[in-house]
Formats: sequence, C-alpha cells, structure tokens
Amino acid sequence: MSRVTPIFTDLVRVETRLYNAATARLRTEQGTGLGQFEFLEIIHRIPACRVLDIVNEVAITVGAVSKAVDRLVAAGWCTREPHPQDRRSSVLRLTPEGEKTLAAARPVVENELAALTASLSDDDLTRLAEILARLRASLEAGSHGQPG
Repeated sequence: MSRVTPIFTDLVRVETRLYNAATARLRTEQGTGLGQFEFLEIIHRIPACRVLDIVNEVAITVGAVSKAVDRLVAAGWCTREPHPQDRRSSVLRLTPEGEKTLAAARPVVENELAALTASLSDDDLTRLAEILARLRASLEAGSHGQPG
C-alpha cells in the first residue's frame, strides 16, 4: 500500500467525524444540518449565486444541489429568482429568515469545530489549512473530482 492511501483514509474519517459532530450540535441547537448551513453560506457569499456555483463549490451533482435548494426554498430560507441574462437559470437569494438562520448557525458551527480541533495548536491548524488549501487548489485547477 502506498503512503498516500492511509493519509486519504485518515482525511476522510476526520472529515466524516467533524461533519457528523457539527451536524449533531447544529441540529440540536438550531434545527438544521451542516449541509444546509454550507449552502446558506455559499448563497450568502457568492453574488448572484446559481445552482451551478454551488455544484462547482461542493463538487456534487446538479440534481443533488437542486433538490437541496428546493428544501431551502420550502423552509423559507432562500428564493429562486429568474436570472436576468439566462432564462434557463435562477439566481438564489437568502430571505430574511435565511439570513437569520445563517447568523444563528455560524457561532454554533464555529464553536463546535473549535472544540473538536482544540487538541491542535494554532501552528498545526495553520499548517493544515495551508496544505489543504494547496491540495484543493490543485484538484480544482485540474477539475478533478467534479461530478460527471
């Protein structure tokens, strides 16, 4: 086995445990999940956000993103508005309730992730962030891992 395989396994297991723990706390305290939080964050951050922007950000299928956005719309957290230049596309916007949900969820997520990574020093976290950012940029530059 190569040395990369156990690193990959650890990376996936760490991500799964962090994700599950943050979701559990967010569900308990805010009644929402980390996936919904992530989508709200993306819609908030990207001006004139479209489903394809989310697809490119999280590397899941258009169908999966569209269904998740439908759930955000049904919850009253975002709207789909006609795209001004492309009638086949919609612009996603957070509603006031979506903004409120996002604002309430942010500190819960931040606090849980800080608690879960408290065993790492600031230097460790900085190095890890730099390494993961380089790896992510390399994968994204080569369009690796995009849904087919």
